[in-house]
Amino acid sequence: MARGPRMQGESEPAQVAMHPGAGGVRTGDCVAGLNALPAGTADMIFADPPYNLQLDGELHRPNHTRVDGVEDAWDQFDSFQSYDAFTRAWLRAARHALKDDGTLWVIGSYHNIFRVGAILQDLGFWILNDVVWRKSNPMPNFRGRRFTNAHETLIWAAKTKNARYTFNYQSMKALNDDIQMRSDWYIPICAGAERLRDPKGQKAHPTQKPEALLHRIVMAASRPGDLVVDPFLGSGTSAAVAKRLRRRWLGFESDPDYAELARERVDAVEPVEDLQIVELQAKKEQMRVPFGWLVERGEVAPGEVLHGGSQGQHMAKVRADGTVISADAKGSIHQVGARVQNAPSCNGWQFWHVDRDGARVPLDVLRQKIRDELAGA
Repeated sequence: MARGPRMQGESEPAQVAMHPGAGGVRTGDCVAGLNALPAGTADMIFADPPYNLQLDGELHRPNHTRVDGVEDAWDQFDSFQSYDAFTRAWLRAARHALKDDGTLWVIGSYHNIFRVGAILQDLGFWILNDVVWRKSNPMPNFRGRRFTNAHETLIWAAKTKNARYTFNYQSMKALNDDIQMRSDWYIPICAGAERLRDPKGQKAHPTQKPEALLHRIVMAASRPGDLVVDPFLGSGTSAAVAKRLRRRWLGFESDPDYAELARERVDAVEPVEDLQIVELQAKKEQMRVPFGWLVERGEVAPGEVLHGGSQGQHMAKVRADGTVISADAKGSIHQVGARVQNAPSCNGWQFWHVDRDGARVPLDVLRQKIRDELAGA
């Protein structure tokens, strides 16, 4: 985890409770709200701003039923110039509210995300990743004139190039079956019981985001007790997830009806009771075990043949001093592994295998055996 230390006496947002899971919904303009916060208040900001969809007329399905799209006044702008001015204003305010080691997430579509990204860079933010949210159940393209729009883009940015931001790498890896998390996320859109409805059964908010998406974002870039701020709170997804994961939260929403919807939703959320459930653990340092220790302990014998490659096509012999030798190379298991593959580097523990009980096992298995023995000593 890369992270700068919190400073003693650091300012906290006015009127925001300090205990984990606490926060508030503020009704009103987010620019004024963010600027009113003490500078450097937020640990993380998640923003789902208007997309400026530029819809022209009603959209109907092939069966002539009307598509329930985003037609609200808050998503309508007179021109790209007015949208850019709006974007620049809220991003400046977000920059004021964000800690020096905090990060900003912005989600958008092809209608707006490129303009947002350019303004982010103009204001001095440093883009860390663009993440593609691939929707497993996107809305079809009913007119058949374009590709189905099956993704949205998230920009993850630090305040400056050298910021010591939070990235919970091990948690992301754990979420992904212990495989490094990629920047394309396959998550369904909000539907079913999760979708909030009004008394008539209609969508309570047209752009409600799935909690699975926010869970991943909050887990990736914040820690328990951190303050997550959302300038465009909408139905309150970010606040609900932040509260559940024992983060503090604060949301701004200009529409009083949406603000009340978010309050009711978040009030019903119970934070995880046991802090240990949401605490983030850094990868434990494992005891260093040189390959020579395997030779000393008889796990690998001098003169034994190592096999490398998908078909075991590369071979090397073990020497008594823990080095190995192939037809044209001599050195460590890593050096020789790289040489036989003509590669710049090699993890010899995974590349080289030995025959044991009728099967070939990686050297790493033997290394772990020694680690387990030493840990129990």
